[in-house]
Amino acid sequence: MHAPLVATLVTAALLVSPRPMPAQLAGPIAAGRVKAGTLSFDGHATVGDFVGTTSEVSGEMTGADDLSGVRGWVEAPVKTLVTGDRKRDKDLNKSMESDKYPTLRFELTGVAPDGGAGDSVAVKLEGKMAIHGVTRDVTLPGYVRRQGGELRVHGDFPLNLKDYRIGGLSKMLGMLKMYEDIEVHVDLTFAPH
Repeated sequence: MHAPLVATLVTAALLVSPRPMPAQLAGPIAAGRVKAGTLSFDGHATVGDFVGTTSEVSGEMTGADDLSGVRGWVEAPVKTLVTGDRKRDKDLNKSMESDKYPTLRFELTGVAPDGGAGDSVAVKLEGKMAIHGVTRDVTLPGYVRRQGGELRVHGDFPLNLKDYRIGGLSKMLGMLKMYEDIEVHVDLTFAPH
């Protein structure tokens, strides 16, 4: 093909192909409190995979002119995480030392829109994750959607338990073992207060 023809075809393709729209969330964001939510994780062990979950999640967020100005926190009591197996729940609380470190907490220090348009946007949630007495700077992928006056935040991300000095993952000389890599899922709805 001749260079002018290639340039013309490329230009035409760019003009008719959909372009990514800038990330936004229409209008200001109201201050709010967690109205409903779940925190769960997918665990993996030598005896099979399992899910731990809690719906006892609390938190607040500040209002702002736009999404990038929102700050806040979310937390859940460790003892409310259940896996459907009482013995495993007891082991989880022992490994997490839930009497000494009773809460899981995320402090939101920044929101970076990462794509999307209108009332739904992909974001990077920047902040500090505190688990088992260890606080780490993290950037978590997520999605934010406006639903009427409420804001729904959803995120899925990997977490390594060793990063938070969580031990006690092996029993019976290593024959029963929980693997240190888990996947965390957060689904929260904030209502204005």
